[in-house]
Amino acid sequence: MIRVLLVDDHAVVRMGFRLLLQSSVEITVIGEADSGESACQMFLELAPDVVVMDLAMPGMGGLEALRRIRARQPQAKVLALSAHDDLMHARRTLQEGALGFLSKRSAPETLLEAVCTVGAGRRYIEPSLAQKLALSEFDGGNRSPVDQLSEREFEVFIRLAGGATVQKIAQDLKLSSSTVGTHLYNIKQKLDVANQSELTLIAIRHGLIEP
Repeated sequence: MIRVLLVDDHAVVRMGFRLLLQSSVEITVIGEADSGESACQMFLELAPDVVVMDLAMPGMGGLEALRRIRARQPQAKVLALSAHDDLMHARRTLQEGALGFLSKRSAPETLLEAVCTVGAGRRYIEPSLAQKLALSEFDGGNRSPVDQLSEREFEVFIRLAGGATVQKIAQDLKLSSSTVGTHLYNIKQKLDVANQSELTLIAIRHGLIEP
């Protein structure tokens, strides 16, 4: 039996995922968290076999929660769920140590397959996305300027592009405002932009946020 901690900030979404996951005799949902903060706490309390984690949540967010969980337990098995199926989110999430990456747009049975695969300690990437990742690695020179950003810069970039203030980002990521300001300066330099509106346009253009 694969014991799953389900993390998503929408109660209705969690309910749907719970019903789907528990339709399998191999899976049981032992807990639900509605934020990255509660996911970290419940992971330590429940020691699940697999964490099914939404990336786009208010507050800490899924990527930071993944980072903190793996800092505590490097062997943690995390399947990341994203509303986006772009290469950048997938690549960053896998680099942070997620064992699987799945778009929320996938067929329901795909989630069951992904959880079982990750629970067995094997990597799972949605087939269509895995092909894109393989092709992008093969054609390694054709990368976006966004790929120049460090992991932390990328996370700050996504939040800024979504309209968050420096103060809000500092609060969510538990950083000082000056540190976030430094990241913002580096982001602008690397992407050659002058303001937050241009950052938003770049994020939309690459499918990283909804227009």
